[in-house]
Amino acid sequence: MKRKITIKKEYNNIRSFIKLLPGVMDTEGTYIYGGRRNLIKKFTAPDGTVVNVKRYKIPQGINKLVYSLGIRRPKGERAYEYATRLQQLGIPTPEAIAYIEQRHMGLLAESFLITRQCPYTHLLYEMGNASKEQYMPMAKALAHFAYDMHSKGVLHLDFSPGNILWDYDHDGNIIFSIVDINRMHFGTITQKQACCSFSRLWGPKEFIVSIVSEYAQLAGYDISSSMNICLEERRRFWTRYQRKREIEFNLEL
Repeated sequence: MKRKITIKKEYNNIRSFIKLLPGVMDTEGTYIYGGRRNLIKKFTAPDGTVVNVKRYKIPQGINKLVYSLGIRRPKGERAYEYATRLQQLGIPTPEAIAYIEQRHMGLLAESFLITRQCPYTHLLYEMGNASKEQYMPMAKALAHFAYDMHSKGVLHLDFSPGNILWDYDHDGNIIFSIVDINRMHFGTITQKQACCSFSRLWGPKEFIVSIVSEYAQLAGYDISSSMNICLEERRRFWTRYQRKREIEFNLEL
């Protein structure tokens, strides 16, 4: 098994710790998330640095060749690069520490992304059945966060509740950090792209309406057309979604 390790120079002091992580993912660390594709665990380095380690599953079928031959870069490699790019733009995301790639006979096997642990304690899933008093401040804050990100030429292609961490700062303002950033668009963002990006969020219909209304005003878009774009995409997305999975909040279309 051939291994390639990329470590940010500021973390060379924990290089030996980082190199051991792939071998202990199944037996050590604190479980955070595990799905069909990935496993995420939390570890503490000898110097006290708390890190998240995301293990990407071995690609199958045609994807194995696509990633192995460089037709498309592996997800972890993209996320590692994008994290630095976002931070340079002032867009909050956990700092990337290292990327590890394992290959067997030249073909991509497992890969690992190591980032600093984000201290934010909330996910947007909490807005699923939120009251108006809860979601109105969130709607305004999220619209401003998205507008700032889009105005810098960055669009998260999976702007969903599990990928948006949030908390309060010392002044009580809502602050955000985005994760799962291997799928990003960099460049000009159209009204349609921007408005459609809100369609996957959980929450009452009025929550989504409030986000889009605030966003449209910030961006100088017509509110009515922005609303139509978002709500139509939202209807399509959740109609497809509920055919395969149970929806865990009171969906209003």
